[in-house]
Amino acid sequence: MARGFRRLDGWLFALALLVGAGAIGYLTVRHDHVADWTHDGRASLSPESQAVLATLTGPVEIVSYANPQGDLRQTVSSFIERYRRVKPDLTLRFVDPQQDPAAMRELGITVDGALILHYQKREQRLDELSERSLTNALERLARSGERLVAFVSGDGERRADGKANADLGTFMTQLEARGMRAVPLVFSQVTAVPQHTDLVVLASPTLALPPGAVKALTDYVANGGNLLWLTEPANEDLGLQPLADALGVRVLPGVLVDGQGAALGLQDPRMIALGGYPGHAITRGFNLTTLFPQVSALAQINRSGWDVNAFLRSGPQSWTEFQSIDNAHSSAIHYDADAGELKGPLDFGFALTRLSPSPDKGEQRVVVIGDGDFLSNTFLGNGGNRALGERIFDWLLGDDALVNLPPRGAPDRVLHISQGQLNAVTLGFLVGLPLLLLVIGGVIVWRRRRA
Repeated sequence: MARGFRRLDGWLFALALLVGAGAIGYLTVRHDHVADWTHDGRASLSPESQAVLATLTGPVEIVSYANPQGDLRQTVSSFIERYRRVKPDLTLRFVDPQQDPAAMRELGITVDGALILHYQKREQRLDELSERSLTNALERLARSGERLVAFVSGDGERRADGKANADLGTFMTQLEARGMRAVPLVFSQVTAVPQHTDLVVLASPTLALPPGAVKALTDYVANGGNLLWLTEPANEDLGLQPLADALGVRVLPGVLVDGQGAALGLQDPRMIALGGYPGHAITRGFNLTTLFPQVSALAQINRSGWDVNAFLRSGPQSWTEFQSIDNAHSSAIHYDADAGELKGPLDFGFALTRLSPSPDKGEQRVVVIGDGDFLSNTFLGNGGNRALGERIFDWLLGDDALVNLPPRGAPDRVLHISQGQLNAVTLGFLVGLPLLLLVIGGVIVWRRRRA
């Protein structure tokens, strides 16, 4: 009798196990729950991608032109599901490209699995399935169109497409992936800034600009145009005083040096490292360290109708050095008030705003920075230089919702584990797991002998 009850107990246990497994299977079909235990959640959407999704206020439709044969549709669906968990009104629809080849040619679909994103009557096409490319496409949709950025060229400025150390090619390549298009602005070929230009960049000219070019820039600003002016320490007159007067700023003589740089391991006193920033929309929540190789301090000389705010400022141990540092050891330079050198903290980044004189525009924005090297190909990868540059361009273009996006970076592939955690894992695999298997085997043998 007791033996029969034990058999019945075994059958009931097996039945309960099957019922439990079935219930778990039913719940997994009806309810989706995903847990990411990877370090920094790198198997989930990055904070940057989640922030971009938060800027899209309406539904987004993604159409995938993937062949139904094979596993491509499942791959696309699984990938897009990561975005849908963050933005539920993002939908995915599949179209068989073989059903209508003529329509595919008209759409320009040449890659199996190509995506077309639709948002508020705008669309973006995507041929690569990766988080960076899809997030960039969503950001371009959030910008309400491609932004035209004109770079003044022809007077020794930094080139937007250049690969030289001083050029901005690397930075602008990344900005173009985010919905900006750089074009040259050569005043020997045009007499004014073309219409529909969203932003003009004057990046560290080394030659004096012709009077016609300076007038075209001042007229552009006077008519409500947005401007980024990157200037450098220099003694020669580049003919830009009318532009500086129109903005109410002055480039101070000398090069900014910082005595605190040696404590940070910087050998060149002209290297200005910043870890904190004055409060402004550009730097709100920004806590990355930035490096500025050769800086000219700025001063505000009059209001001129502008609301001027400093967002880059040197430390209290800085000053404007008049002595040539190229031929002097860093220990030989010192602050000399009698020579007219100015003691820090000193501003070298201004953000200017005012109500645009043009009736069809809102707020006019200008940024003046006493250094252009921080965005150059050589120094772009230092600390938060690239992230700060992206914030400056987003703010100048009026894309305020994108200014505070988390900085982009490569996912962390390093396993961070303490010595205690390593010891616990080692003991678990070498001792705990074998002991557990022995205990389970012993219990099974004991139950069989009792039966």
